[in-house]
Amino acid sequence: MERIGLLVVAGLVAGTVATAGGIASLVSYPALLLAGLPPLPADVANLIAFVVCGPGSSLTSRRELRTMGTALRRGVPVAAGGAVVGAFLLVVTPPGAFGHVAPFLVLAAGAGLALQPWLTGHRDRHPRLARLTWPSIGAVGIYAGYFGAGSGILLLTAALIFVDARLPQANALKNILVGATAIAAAGVLVLTAPVEWWAVVPLAIGALGGSTLGPLVARRVPVTVLRWTLVALSVALAVELWLHPG
Repeated sequence: MERIGLLVVAGLVAGTVATAGGIASLVSYPALLLAGLPPLPADVANLIAFVVCGPGSSLTSRRELRTMGTALRRGVPVAAGGAVVGAFLLVVTPPGAFGHVAPFLVLAAGAGLALQPWLTGHRDRHPRLARLTWPSIGAVGIYAGYFGAGSGILLLTAALIFVDARLPQANALKNILVGATAIAAAGVLVLTAPVEWWAVVPLAIGALGGSTLGPLVARRVPVTVLRWTLVALSVALAVELWLHPG
């Protein structure tokens, strides 16, 4: 029961953090390891449990999502398709193979968040860069389906630079894209990999509650404060992944 309680609380915190900007894996992945799961089953459980965050966050993000119709129609299938590829790679490649590159991806995402206003202005001056929007989303989808840690920050950075420079709106889009990658990856993993359901269920219960709170945090916290908090958390996660690649 102590392990179940730990995972519910971890899911609540991680779900809130995830849907407020990202970096849920700073909370949920270590909690799964602490509960006794080896790295690969913990990665699988983490991916499956966070299926609930897309539907949960959409309940409190309807205002921000009203202007995102085109981005949702294009982004959801691209992100989900990438996640299917990533999930198959997770099953057929050596465990932790992606862990060695993950810290650098997360650091790049943090740098992108820090430089986002400049990068958005650069994109506006060079409209052809818009062609990178959906390939970028698809590439992050592959990473999300394979490893997942920091994928929320990567998607948020891509959404801010290529789709909408307003952080609450980009965060709402990111939450739906993360949900799409989680659903797609979970469908593959449930059929092809052993799933520790005793860990998935309590983590998902907590994450569902937290996912309804995160968008409210993103809506109310000043953009500059939220941006630099996420940059700092990106660095912390990159260090954690470097020290413990999984």
